[in-house]
Parts: sequence; structure tokens; C-alpha cells
Amino acid sequence: RRLPARQPAAAQVQAARAMSGYKPIGQHRPTAENNDETVFDFTDENYARVEYVLGKYPENYKQSGIIPLLDLAQRQNGGWLPVAAMDKVASICGIDPMRVYEVATFYTMFNREPVGKYFIQLCGTTPCMVCGSEEIKKTIEEHTGCKEGTTSADGLWTLREVECLGACANAPMIQLNDDYYECLTPETTIALLDACKAGKKPPMGAWGSLPMNGQVSCEGPLGKTCNTEAPPGPGFGMRPDSELQGTVDPASVKEHMGY
Repeated sequence: RRLPARQPAAAQVQAARAMSGYKPIGQHRPTAENNDETVFDFTDENYARVEYVLGKYPENYKQSGIIPLLDLAQRQNGGWLPVAAMDKVASICGIDPMRVYEVATFYTMFNREPVGKYFIQLCGTTPCMVCGSEEIKKTIEEHTGCKEGTTSADGLWTLREVECLGACANAPMIQLNDDYYECLTPETTIALLDACKAGKKPPMGAWGSLPMNGQVSCEGPLGKTCNTEAPPGPGFGMRPDSELQGTVDPASVKEHMGY
């Protein structure tokens, strides 16, 4: 049978994006807020953090600080990284800017274009998908007017579908800025969005996340049913005999093990 005509490359790219969600391009494209004349510098407070980060590494390995410094720059700049911020990190680390560009374009935690005040990353991997993440995505899109992979016109929301965020036991879930909101339903998702819009984002629970069904962390309906005692201290389960107290001759190990 006759094969369909091959699509132009641009059409193939657009089709791939339609199927796979948001996929930023690796190439830099100048914009009004991100061009050769854009200026970025750390605040005095953040320069103190820069010194703290670089103090963890030998003088000749400053490039080890690229990721934490990019994260610091992104947080200072409202959640995204202009090229000027990447260049500043390269200058501080004493390396070629391309080394920083490679990192910033590889890791999805770095945004190279502006995002909304509330940056929603919706987990769409299998456990969340089978538990209703598509319904949660539809709810967010309809309630905010922000389609997946875009930022709302008012600059309040950015929605992106991402791969596993590691909270499978409490699927479906989203990461909203730095915080995890889990065990979502369309109703609790709307309540969460309304609270954020009113400037009253719900605080995290004791374990660093907030299941929206009232449970604690990933405990089931019966609460905590195991690991109810404090863990044993160092040395638990170790033999107390002299063979483990530094008296074994290393030269005799093979003989004792039957080698």
C-alpha cells in the first residue's frame, strides 16, 4: 500500500509536542526580557549564600557549584533563568558559559522562560495517571484558563505535565512551586487553586507534604500501624566478640574465609 507523504520537519516537531506535552527547545531565542542587554546580579544576601556554596568545594572545583548557584539565581529571578543569570554563574565559577548552558538545558528543574507565580507541575506517570491525573489536569485547565505547557495571561499560573515526582503512594498529586499537594480530587484541586489565588496557599504538613484528603503523610485510614517504636541505636545486631573489635589480623582474613 502507498505510504503517507512524509511531514515537513516543523510539522513533525509540532506533532511530537502535541503528544508529549511541554518540551522546551535547547536553542536560546532572544526576547524582550531575555536578550544580550539583560542584566543580572546576585543580591548582597545571595552573595553570602554563593560564598557558602562555593566553600563546600576545593578552589579548583568551583564548577561543582553550578547546580546550586543556578537554583539560587532562579529563585532570585522569580522562578526562571535568563541567559544573563547563567553567564553570572559561569563568571563566578570561572568556567566557560557553555558549561553552564549545558546544565541549564539538561535539567528540567531550570526554567529558561518566565513562569507564573504558581508553577504547577502535574505528575502524569502511571500511578498518578491510573488514579486520575488526567481529570486533575482537566480541572486545573478549566479553572485557571491555563492550558498544559503554557502560562496564564495574568501571570498567575504555569501548568506543566512532568514525569514521576516520587509520591506514588498518594497519587494523584502536583508540585506547586516547592510544595507537594497529594491525594487530589477535582474538588480539593479547585479548593487549592482558590486558596492560592486568594494568597492563602495551604501550608505543608509535618512531613513536608500535604495530602488533601486529611491523612498524615502516606498513612492509611487506620493511621500508623507499624514502626511505632524508636529505632535501635548504632551497633544493634552486631556481634560483641573480640573479632570485631580491631584485633583481627588482616593477613589471616583469607584463611578464615576458606580462600
